[in-house]
Amino acid sequence: MAEKNHCPHCGPLKHTPRSPELKADVARRVNRAVGQLNGIRTMVEEDRYCGDVLTQLAAVESAVKAISREVMRDHLETCVVERIQAGDTEVVDEVMGLFKKFM
Repeated sequence: MAEKNHCPHCGPLKHTPRSPELKADVARRVNRAVGQLNGIRTMVEEDRYCGDVLTQLAAVESAVKAISREVMRDHLETCVVERIQAGDTEVVDEVMGLFKKFM
């Protein structure tokens, strides 16, 4: 049987749930990015001009980075703060690793 704070498919769950507003915002942004990606697939299938495809890919990349920033902010404000307050300073190494992935 899985622990309360652990999903058997995707790992640990947040101790403090994300706000409904953040969940809705992230879902909206992800859906928009998925729509953009589907549009790009169509552009490629229709042999649209490479520059136009690349411009759309850059827009999707920017959108995904914006989603990442929002999730990172939530992570810092909740998970990281809670772990540091509990005396777990190892979270700093985790955060530095995450920053490296997004820089």
